[in-house]
Amino acid sequence: MRLGKRLKWFACGLIGLSAVSAFQRPFRQFEGVEYSIGDVPLPADYREKTEWAFARLMYPPGPLNGYRYRDLDWHTGVSLWTQDFPRADRHFSLAVRRLTRIHVRSVEQPVNLDEGDAYDWPWLYAVQVGEWGLTGVQGQELREYLLRGGFFMADDFHGNAEWAEFESRIRKALPEFPIREIDDDDPIFHTVYDLDQRIQVPGEAHLRAGYKSNNGPSSRGAHWRGIYDDKGRIIVAILYNSDIGDAWEWADDPRYPAKFADLAIRLGVNYIVYAMTH
Repeated sequence: MRLGKRLKWFACGLIGLSAVSAFQRPFRQFEGVEYSIGDVPLPADYREKTEWAFARLMYPPGPLNGYRYRDLDWHTGVSLWTQDFPRADRHFSLAVRRLTRIHVRSVEQPVNLDEGDAYDWPWLYAVQVGEWGLTGVQGQELREYLLRGGFFMADDFHGNAEWAEFESRIRKALPEFPIREIDDDDPIFHTVYDLDQRIQVPGEAHLRAGYKSNNGPSSRGAHWRGIYDDKGRIIVAILYNSDIGDAWEWADDPRYPAKFADLAIRLGVNYIVYAMTH
């Protein structure tokens, strides 16, 4: 390929990225279940339009959602979609900035599927998906996002009851695609780091037991599952019986074991790079 042609395609790529950035919704702050606005410092680049930002899925409460948050307006925060928020998001975004060449914004982007703005973000994350209440309309929006090239990471749910609730809701988006364990040799585990040990990552509150024991024995054992599209691309990565977000949240705390924080960061980086290159 001639140099002039290469420069032409490079310029087209830059124009495409600029167009996506131009239509991105502005950054919004929300109250969380653990942190209030202002508890976590707002970095200087929070208005910057970038190639990647930590897109966090907002969702209504489901039947397993705790009574403390069930009657609150999930649109305004202080709902379980804000677990670990925004500390986990900002810690992990900082790690992605340092460990990759991706142009990263240091703050998160809450995404409401009812507003149709998921398409601005190549990677979408949700926490406590065993207690979510994804609606049929939101499921169809999530489906469109995924089949058009998006990537969804589902994290922090434990035990049989939460698995059943997660599965019933994700089927609103992808009823025809099976869920299966991701093989060790899958490219998603080797995009940046080679990951071959499926260590269960417990939340900070469950370090002593090593798993979320109040959800019963079925909460033991890590499962890294996925949903593949017709082309063999993973479009949903499922972290069942682990709490990756908590590991990001506490990554700078010496009381939280480094082996869990290191794995969580490497796993997240792999998922992001895979999402943007496959």
